[in-house]
Amino acid sequence: MWLAIRDIEDKRARARAKENGLPANERKAPGRLVEGAVVQGWKQALGSLALAYPERVNPYLT
Repeated sequence: MWLAIRDIEDKRARARAKENGLPANERKAPGRLVEGAVVQGWKQALGSLALAYPERVNPYLT
């Protein structure tokens, strides 16, 4: 999962770098995914992982 997040963040960073120097009201690139951002839906994602891979996730949920 971390590799997927890293790939997404790299793509966003390239988009932000391309728009570097533009005024804030003209930028369209998405913000940072991980650092300082509010993460929503993590409980549902963890529940899905626990159902798909119970032997890997459940020992860490208690």
